[in-house]
Amino acid sequence: MEATGATGTAEAREADEAVRAWVDGWVVSRGAAPPVVEPWGYTIDVGLAKHPSRHVFGSPHGGALEADVRKVAASVSGADVWLKVFAEPSRVTPWLGPEWWVDPEEGYLMTVTLTPAPPQHLVAPEGYRLRTWMRGGVVRTMVTAADGSWAARGQMAPTGRTAVADQIETSPAHRRRGLGSLVMHTLQTAAAEQGCEIGVLAGTVEGRALYESLGWQVVAPLTSARRKGPDES
Repeated sequence: MEATGATGTAEAREADEAVRAWVDGWVVSRGAAPPVVEPWGYTIDVGLAKHPSRHVFGSPHGGALEADVRKVAASVSGADVWLKVFAEPSRVTPWLGPEWWVDPEEGYLMTVTLTPAPPQHLVAPEGYRLRTWMRGGVVRTMVTAADGSWAARGQMAPTGRTAVADQIETSPAHRRRGLGSLVMHTLQTAAAEQGCEIGVLAGTVEGRALYESLGWQVVAPLTSARRKGPDES
């Protein structure tokens, strides 16, 4: 009994730390305002027309999660404000009114221990070019095809011990050629070389298989919801 409780406590603490690390790295990656700590999580001003701000609920294991989500959602009247809740969409949807669009696809908060990749995993396939640079404290990498067109990209924001991978994308025309793995190996290696120990990301169903093949593990489910505009039914 005691061992099980201790394990559960450790898992809850790990999940809570991953949430805070994701928030801290995401704001750096996106150039958003520093997060405002709330009793239930974090408020982030993003500053985009279609994404002015977001509310992130801090604990995947919080007993007051439903009450917090309902209260915050009821207080939001502005269009395109987002909620990020660490629970399954089927669980979160009943907490929100019809004025909210809830992404039916479950997301995932994931972590990995960062280690440099073997040199052979950092070489672009024949016909592709890999370029990596840092700007504003964020490591960015891009893969282009032989004609110079975009094939894949990603970025990673180191924030001390942790680093957040973000905006990992591969062009549909260039999928299943190892470019996603190349991007991730490159970013993880860059972060590890800067002294980061743990990688964190918010992944989709589509990306989960790639990340798990590289050693990432799911820490918590993630639901995304957006306040609809006045012209949306």
